Amino acid sequence: MPSSDRILRQLEAAPTTRIAPQRRVTVQEFKRRPDLRRAAPSIEIQSINFEFGSAEIPYSQYRKVEQIANALKRLISRRPGTRILIEGHTDAVGSDASNLALSERRAASLKRVLVREFGIPSRALETVGYGESYLLVPTQYESWENRRVTLRRVDEFLR
Repeated sequence: MPSSDRILRQLEAAPTTRIAPQRRVTVQEFKRRPDLRRAAPSIEIQSINFEFGSAEIPYSQYRKVEQIANALKRLISRRPGTRILIEGHTDAVGSDASNLALSERRAASLKRVLVREFGIPSRALETVGYGESYLLVPTQYESWENRRVTLRRVDEFLR
């Protein structure tokens, strides 16, 4: 699990591409633009152990979520307009439709725990599921590395 300091450093980094204010997009547009996703500061969180086919974050994983929450609290206090996109991902086992739905539930599950258990403002968090679209390990088999969430700071891209 990355430390809260590492999460904070990754998310505070400057985007690789600057977007002029008049070219900024809505959250929905951002979610559909891989070019913008690649430019936004992000960090992969593979250490929240989602069971195969599950979006539940068990209480035993809350210490890991607390690292994320600590980083987000510091980031939001330094940058009050911060917006974080929580992306859910799956491995390639199962249908595209079921993986897309599962990845959306994983992102929503993390948001729910961050808001309810750790006091992160809901308005600072957006969610999206990408299913098996962005595999870290290109395989058609079960792979825990692909069952993950990505945190992406998107405020500099949004209207």
